[in-house]
Amino acid sequence: MSDELDAYSRTVSEVARTLTPHVASVTLRRGGGSAVVFTDEGHLLTNAHVVGGSSRGEATYADGEESPFDVVGADPLSDLAVLKARTAPAPADLGDADDLVVGQLVVAVGSPLGLAGSVTAGVVSALGRSLPVRQGQAARVIEDVIQTDAALNPGNSGGALADSRARVVGINTAVAGFGLGLAVPINATTRRIVDTLMVEGRVRRAYLGVVGVPAPLPDDVAERHGQKAGLRVIEVVAGGPADRAGLRKGDLVLTVAREQVQDAQGIQRRLFAEVIGTDLAITVLRNGAMVDVYARPTELTVG
Repeated sequence: MSDELDAYSRTVSEVARTLTPHVASVTLRRGGGSAVVFTDEGHLLTNAHVVGGSSRGEATYADGEESPFDVVGADPLSDLAVLKARTAPAPADLGDADDLVVGQLVVAVGSPLGLAGSVTAGVVSALGRSLPVRQGQAARVIEDVIQTDAALNPGNSGGALADSRARVVGINTAVAGFGLGLAVPINATTRRIVDTLMVEGRVRRAYLGVVGVPAPLPDDVAERHGQKAGLRVIEVVAGGPADRAGLRKGDLVLTVAREQVQDAQGIQRRLFAEVIGTDLAITVLRNGAMVDVYARPTELTVG
């Protein structure tokens, strides 16, 4: 047992040693939190709710160095924001949350309660959680959120959640309850959001106007198409793109843009700026028959 504990301790200590220099405590006009350096140019990644409406602030690194930063962009509907500091240490290594498994060791580094460089450890408690977020009248679900039992407290938001190789796999975003923390994953979707924030300062999203829930496909359809589930339409917003395209309540969506869809997040992944105003192919199962419709998404407006 002691050998196992020693190995565990060595792993956590090594991750802490490697990652702590790349995590900053950030102070803004209305509060603060943590942030992770992720480019050689001094960009830091944090939560949009940490930034709030601020345009600038100050970062303090583990060695005590301080640097002013500007907010490059924030996206409340993914709870991610990008900062640009005047000076910053080398970037942390980013990993891929899609490779995580339940029970895997993770280490959180941040500034809970203003205590910079604090380290806690735990395991991945669950994967695939959903975190509802809202900006004005616009609502969205952050997909594939990581649930962990690593202790998180106010100020950890925006900090790093790392695997045993010190690769950042998530940005800690919320304390859901006693012994329960959540982190926005680092994966292909969020990397795309971050890249867009760095270039444009905001993320434009497409809007369909459809609400659905996951539903299993009939056995014969599932076998024929190699797909077990789709998205059952439970509401079509009157006058919206889906309504104009002819989507109906009760339709079972199989594909969007010829890619399989099994839940609402499957659609969200495809609703970025490039599909605004284009004809988006949607295949649905309706009354036992396959039907193709073409919806023309509009831009999602918030406020």
